[in-house]
Amino acid sequence: MVGPDCQGPVVVATAPVLSQIVGLAERKMRPDRWQSPADLVPKLMQRLGLRERLHETEVIDAWSKIVGEFIAAHSAPVALREGVLYVRVLQPALHYELEQISKIEILRKLKKRFGSKTIRDVRFRVG
Repeated sequence: MVGPDCQGPVVVATAPVLSQIVGLAERKMRPDRWQSPADLVPKLMQRLGLRERLHETEVIDAWSKIVGEFIAAHSAPVALREGVLYVRVLQPALHYELEQISKIEILRKLKKRFGSKTIRDVRFRVG
């Protein structure tokens, strides 16, 4: 093949051919390391500790639907750490009600909605 600006034939050489001509060792090609975003994002979130933060946000957003308007008006989930949801309660009487009477039902609803790996326990604190 002759190029328009060339005086002679144009040679197209690939890396293996070129390495044989020049006498260099051929570089070994790495396997394709491409990953789809669907595979990569969950791994990245886990490494950065964002998965639990995402669950925490989802739980906080769903709190009033799970416990009802009255309890939601007098309490607020503040953190989700290692499967334990920490909830701030405004009044000691409500704390007693939640801890002694409603905790099992609230925990059951949370586990049903978010899974038992996300929510293992609920701890109420007055404050």
